[in-house]
Parts: sequence; C-alpha cells; structure tokens
Amino acid sequence: MRQKGFTLIELLIVVAIIGIIAAIAIPSLLRARVSANEAATIGDVRTVISAEATYQSANGGYFGAITCLGTPLPCMPNYSGPTFLDQNMANTQATKSGYVRVWTNGATVAPALPTVGNNSLSDFQYDATPLTINSTGVRGFQGDGAGRVCFTVDGTAPTQTSSQICNVLN
Repeated sequence: MRQKGFTLIELLIVVAIIGIIAAIAIPSLLRARVSANEAATIGDVRTVISAEATYQSANGGYFGAITCLGTPLPCMPNYSGPTFLDQNMANTQATKSGYVRVWTNGATVAPALPTVGNNSLSDFQYDATPLTINSTGVRGFQGDGAGRVCFTVDGTAPTQTSSQICNVLN
C-alpha cells in the first residue's frame, strides 16, 4: 500500500521557492511604499502652496499661522467662506504619510492696504522630512511663497529660501 502526501524534500523545495519569491518581492514593495509616501507629501506641499496663494490673493499677504488655513474664522472674524486647507494638513504637529511637517513664518507685512490683514506675511516655508530616512521616505521637501517645491536627496529639509536657488521639483 502506497502512502499519499509530500516528502520532506518536496516541502523544503516549496519553502525555498517561496523564500526566493519573497526576497525578490519585499524590497520592491518597500520602494513602492516610499514612492507613495513621497508622492503624497509632494501633493500636500503643493496643496499648502495653493491654499496660501488663494488666501494671499484675497488678503494681500500669506497667513501668519498654518492652523488658520484650516479654521479661518478665529483668524478672520468677518470671513464666512470655506476653509483654505483641510484641518489634518493644517496640523503640523502630526506626522502624515511618513513625513514630519514644519511650518515657518516669513516676515510680517505692515497692513498699509485695507486688504492686508494683521496676520499677513510676505513669505512662508513648509518643510516635510521623512520620519525615518530610507524607510518612510528618501527625499526632504519644501514649499515656499514663490510657489516652488524644492527637494534634497538625503532626506534633510532644504535650506534654500525663496531668494536662493533650490533643487526644483518638476
């Protein structure tokens, strides 16, 4: 009588094949996750730039606090329109898509014109750096009042300001 089933050698071969496939697939999946995190962060930086440009065109300067873009009513008492930015993106204390976001104010604009608010700035800077370099992201990003998205290849925050040359993302 013949017993049915797999031999130990056959099982070891199958396990070895699965191990080889996993060894090939896992690095690709990790690279895909890093690419997705970077793409989401680039989109967020561009969204912040657009929100600031929208506010700047109506107010004559940029917002003095990114949190005001998410909840403009306390910052603009007479404002009755929609928010400029999603509240999750306006919260720079939270890590999003594996990146830490930091908002930096530029110089304050004197309210010489009636359209310029008291919280208006002449420039801003929005940095996004990977929480864990080479794991959650590879490049560091920055958006500013010039509407550019700059990047570094080592994951640190770009040090360029809007008056200097930066590695501009196309």
